[in-house]
Amino acid sequence: MTSRDKILSLFRSHSEGFISGQEISRMLNISRAAVWKQVELLREQGFEIAAQRSRGYRLLDGPDLLLGSEIEKDLDCELIGRSVHCLNEIDSTNVQARQLAEEGAADGTVVVADRQSAGRGRLGRRWESPSAVNLYCSILLRPQIPVQQAPQLTFLSAVAVAEILNQLYQLPARVKWPNDVLVGGAKIAGLLNEMNAETDQIHFVILGIGVNLNMTREQFPAQLNYPATSVLLETGQKADRTVFIRALIEKLDAYYLEFKAEGFIPIRRRWEALSDLMSSRVQVDMGNGFLRGTVVGLDSDGALRLQRDDGPVERILAGDVRPL
Repeated sequence: MTSRDKILSLFRSHSEGFISGQEISRMLNISRAAVWKQVELLREQGFEIAAQRSRGYRLLDGPDLLLGSEIEKDLDCELIGRSVHCLNEIDSTNVQARQLAEEGAADGTVVVADRQSAGRGRLGRRWESPSAVNLYCSILLRPQIPVQQAPQLTFLSAVAVAEILNQLYQLPARVKWPNDVLVGGAKIAGLLNEMNAETDQIHFVILGIGVNLNMTREQFPAQLNYPATSVLLETGQKADRTVFIRALIEKLDAYYLEFKAEGFIPIRRRWEALSDLMSSRVQVDMGNGFLRGTVVGLDSDGALRLQRDDGPVERILAGDVRPL
């Protein structure tokens, strides 16, 4: 953490009163002049900070910034979240997580960014990533599982996101195969998993997660491939991004440990319970044609099982699924 981040964390922990410059200087082992300089830099970032002689400083208001120390503090996790890298701006959290993985970062490392300049969605689509409103994070995993089972982890993160949206904001979040979370038919979260592996060995998997928390209608692109929404638009209330990421990390940690111990079946059951497509007729855009049929569940590797209108059950490995 920078001195500025540490001072901001102190302000937030003293939200009901003032904290003196002398006390900040002592706690952080920096000069009073350095404290004043960092406070001025915080003001330039949009923070409203009161200052009174003999009383010190008090944070009144400011933008919603994510701090690694506040995310990590007292997390109830065993694996995911033991190391959190919190960045102001990055091209893509998946790119940063991949770099850390190649440098030997541990299983469960989390990368969070306030803004992405080159966020990516499925099929190479751009993921809009404005500053200080949403969650952009990537989780580095090193699972000891067969390569063909890696896609199962997409469903783990989809279930975790949907359940946290329901628990924190009472939103009726539903999952859409293969990697979206919807509210009222509009996308509120997207998942992008990437893998580094050989034929018979996974080196690492990166779970990329983007959740629209406080995005306004004006911040969405004019042209969308799919209707989109946010927690703010659905509830009328701003979501606390730190609260959300902490809850999500703890949920992911619990489900990942369960996955390692029991396999895909518990996650598959949760996913199917959260899907509106089960037993529904759908059309699947395969890129080179369309299939129509009834969804009958997920296969053991995460493929969608489709009872085709013309008879056989087909495994769908990739495609855009829409209800009929």
